[in-house]
Amino acid sequence: MLNIVLYGEPILIQKAQKVKEFDQNLERLTLDMYEAMKHDNGIGLAAPQVGISARLFVVGLENEPPRIFINPRIVAMSEESSEYEEGCLSFPGLYFTVARPSAVDIEAVDIRGRPFRLSADGLLARVIQHEYDHLDGILFIDRVSPAKRRRALAHYSRMLNM
Repeated sequence: MLNIVLYGEPILIQKAQKVKEFDQNLERLTLDMYEAMKHDNGIGLAAPQVGISARLFVVGLENEPPRIFINPRIVAMSEESSEYEEGCLSFPGLYFTVARPSAVDIEAVDIRGRPFRLSADGLLARVIQHEYDHLDGILFIDRVSPAKRRRALAHYSRMLNM
């Protein structure tokens, strides 16, 4: 099983590389990512979170089919935003209320390299944005105020040292 990379690893703040090879290795990677995500009770996981610089993420919401987004591009965001408590598998035990657009349109390719477009709102839109951020080296703690970020990182550091 793939291991989740924790905060502090440089890959989490780097921009991921475009996926160019659509083969069995890519298919295996997405299956392994989905397994690792579910094992850690997550609902989304980006390739950098398993130490791989690739522009891809998986989403697994309850009562919905698993989704794979390869080389995604968010093409539209709603003006309306919503706040929701988010966690991150790379920050176990850390949660924040984060404001994000309520809806997004995303273009990506599937595991076979076929393009698709999806309009999402609610929790799916939020997970897409959270995972998409990972592909650009943006962490959910970057989406909160600097004061909250400092407190959270101090708290997280104490949790790791317990």
